[in-house]
Amino acid sequence: MRLLSRPRPRSIAAAAAVLLLGLAAVPVPCAAQGKLDARYVATLAGIPIGRGAWVIDIADDQYTAAASGTTSGIVRLFASGQGSSASRGHVRNGNLSPSTYASSLVAEKKSEELRIVLQNGVVKDISVEPPSPPQPERLPVTEAHRRGVIDPMSAALLRVPGNGQAVGPEACNRTLAVFDGRMRFDLQLAFKRMDQVRSERGYEGPVAVCAVQFTPIAGYIPDRPAITYLTRQREIEAWMAPVAGTRVVVPYKISVPTPFGLGVLQATQFVSSAGGGPRATPTSVRVP
Repeated sequence: MRLLSRPRPRSIAAAAAVLLLGLAAVPVPCAAQGKLDARYVATLAGIPIGRGAWVIDIADDQYTAAASGTTSGIVRLFASGQGSSASRGHVRNGNLSPSTYASSLVAEKKSEELRIVLQNGVVKDISVEPPSPPQPERLPVTEAHRRGVIDPMSAALLRVPGNGQAVGPEACNRTLAVFDGRMRFDLQLAFKRMDQVRSERGYEGPVAVCAVQFTPIAGYIPDRPAITYLTRQREIEAWMAPVAGTRVVVPYKISVPTPFGLGVLQATQFVSSAGGGPRATPTSVRVP
């Protein structure tokens, strides 16, 4: 067995992105209608490294969620990248049931187009262009791993059961199943504390802070340093805020410790309102 090398910034950032976008659960009951228009800034050790936009629309019979992002600041001197992703699905008997997920990434003159088709929580089809080269050391993903999962974008919509306050311990206490097109992993959320946030524009109020534990299941390379590092982490946090008009909460802030400083994705704008609106698509969400 070879010795693990020190995790590189690039691999840690890529693995952390899985956590930032992959808070997932099997389909859960949704309620009423609401929409969110949010803007985020990503920092590493307090230095801005990226920014993004996220739009969510939950209607009576269907929902859409779309995001776009790009590197910024000093990171552009070393590597540049941008991407967009979107998910859409149906609301059936109060449940969010995703049907398609698509992402488009461009980084260091390389691009990738990923698409996942789902039905009732089961992955029916995956396409990646260009195709990924074979990696024999990667643990295989079986058909069983593709059942009872949700895509990374739909994943961030977490419904809080009951009729009480949506922002509280119940926003956190759950184990979430994620499949991102390559890797199957679990995220175990546990309530940690309540806190208060104030956006530059939009939401001001309480958030539920969840401790997050990352557990890889399949589709990963066991001795990859970034995976090993994240698996051992016990200080990852997700701050969950409500989407108006619903019992759905979504990440307002996510923090991931790295060997190079604390990685944070935090909303600067978090404007939500009750009622439906225009359907979001990857091209309709732009980073300002």
